[in-house]
Amino acid sequence: MPPGRGARGRGGARRPLGRIVLAGAAFGVLSLGGGAALAHWHAGGEPAAASRPAAAPPPSPGASAVRSPQPPPPSPKAGASPSPLPSKSAEEEPDPPATVPLTGAGTFTTAQASGEKTGTGPLRRYRVQVEDGSGVSAADAAREIEGILAHPRGWAAHGRGTFQLVSANADFVIRIATPKTADKLCLAQGLDTRGEYNCETTEGVVVNLKRWLRGSPTFTGTPAEYRHLIINHEVGHEIGIRTHMTCPGPGKPAPVMMQQIKGLRGCVSNAWPYDENGRYITGPVVP
Repeated sequence: MPPGRGARGRGGARRPLGRIVLAGAAFGVLSLGGGAALAHWHAGGEPAAASRPAAAPPPSPGASAVRSPQPPPPSPKAGASPSPLPSKSAEEEPDPPATVPLTGAGTFTTAQASGEKTGTGPLRRYRVQVEDGSGVSAADAAREIEGILAHPRGWAAHGRGTFQLVSANADFVIRIATPKTADKLCLAQGLDTRGEYNCETTEGVVVNLKRWLRGSPTFTGTPAEYRHLIINHEVGHEIGIRTHMTCPGPGKPAPVMMQQIKGLRGCVSNAWPYDENGRYITGPVVP
């Protein structure tokens, strides 16, 4: 016989207990239903407080925050050659000017500066001149060129010459000139620079102001890095490399003696004569 029927068929003394049991059961069902409904409301709206992670107590006044320890930087691989640090000029390079003066006074200011000898090999003294009206400081340009020639991937560091900045009695001159003046100086040597290029003259090097300030559209680095290419290329002629080179192969660094402004022919632009391992970056000679 089902238990519920037996309970109803027994004596009256047991009935109050049955009502109490039934009432308790009903209350329990109602409690469970209400709890389910409450849980359903929390799931559809704001998460229930019990399901949230306990919030950390606020720090006491004056307490300093403790940071998780950071992992140490990875150690350099054994045998790896460190890349050369960028030159100071590259780190502090301002945005290139929107416009460059096409012409200047046609007169030049010589940097009144002298420097230490750097490198090994035959001594080559040079002075730096900047055209008046170009907006470039002769002293600043001289110090930058001095740093370029002393770079660990440059000519001096690999026995191709000793260089010294002077203000008089120089072996060659590096002139920074506006495009019009550069064209005039280069044309005197039979070279058509078209307002765009640099050239070598019997007196030294003529650097087009546009290239000095703005770099080249074919060069991926900053104008300051491109100035390394300008000086290394033109001084390469000064130390006896009279020919130009072309790209040695797709994806390889372009030689500095390549006229990179005229196209890279699959090479990667490069501003230094030597790579990080001291190997000379060369290529086929242009006939």
